Amino acid sequence: MRASWYDRQGPAADVLRLGELPDPRPGPGEVRVRVSVSGVNPGDTKKRRGWLGSAMPYPRVVPHSDAAGVVDAVGEGVDARRTGQRVWVYGAQSYRPFGTAAQYTVVPAGKAVPLPDHVGDDLGACLGIPGITAHRAVFGDGPVDGRTVLVHGVLGGVGSLAARLARWGGARVLGTVRRGTDLDRVDPDVVHHTVALDEEDPAAAIRALAPGGVHRIVEVSLFANADLDNAVLANGAVIAAYATEADRTGIPFWPLLFGNVTLRLLGSDDFPEQARRQAARDLTAAAAAGVLTTGPVARYALHDLARAHERVDAGGGVRVLVDLPRP
Repeated sequence: MRASWYDRQGPAADVLRLGELPDPRPGPGEVRVRVSVSGVNPGDTKKRRGWLGSAMPYPRVVPHSDAAGVVDAVGEGVDARRTGQRVWVYGAQSYRPFGTAAQYTVVPAGKAVPLPDHVGDDLGACLGIPGITAHRAVFGDGPVDGRTVLVHGVLGGVGSLAARLARWGGARVLGTVRRGTDLDRVDPDVVHHTVALDEEDPAAAIRALAPGGVHRIVEVSLFANADLDNAVLANGAVIAAYATEADRTGIPFWPLLFGNVTLRLLGSDDFPEQARRQAARDLTAAAAAGVLTTGPVARYALHDLARAHERVDAGGGVRVLVDLPRP
């Protein structure tokens, strides 16, 4: 099969290789997926460059955890009728060496989720890491019907899906963007009100929209937003943080304590299995109902994988997808 991989960590252009690898075979309880589109996420590029001092977990890594494709072989114990089924894939390179930057990937059968016929491969390839993280951030502490949810970075990969899931779940959704010039990019049919963080007093603006405070915060930068979050939270609220700008992040401990605030930290590779399965079910249902979209997409061919990784590292809220050639 055609694949891209790295045998050492470093800059994308230096370490990513393109070539032929043996076609994988599914073991017991596994399926093989012929990949059509592979989704690239920040976690994939961080693993490749050795972020936070992480070492090579395996001698060779085929990157990427997310994809969409078709089951073309099943292992022992898997219903043979799954062959030919369109699926979206998550967790392919989570504690495993070979992900979805290849014509074929093998995953446990439960991580290849049936994709409704009318849902495109592009959206399927965007549901894994960002979708499951967004679902956990929004619903990890119970239903949000009738609650106010604040989504920071509402134009980002996780943030945009979190806003749509929260709205789908019956929440009143507030969002933030970095600059006032980004406000017109936010969909008002999803986000009830949006505040730019570069305005004079964003906390006051959020408080004016939610005088009783917000009940959930989906947090993309705890380091930058901890004081703002403290200023707008309702008593007993939850901050669900999946990223920060500093390895050691300070928080206003006593005000948060007196507000009975829960700080939930989200590491998608290690979510409880039950939470991942529920997220997969809900994401598929939301996608089938037309609730979810990919947002802006930048696509690359497999031979341009280094450029795809560089685009992810550059940020900007664009979903990066890699098209796989048919075998």
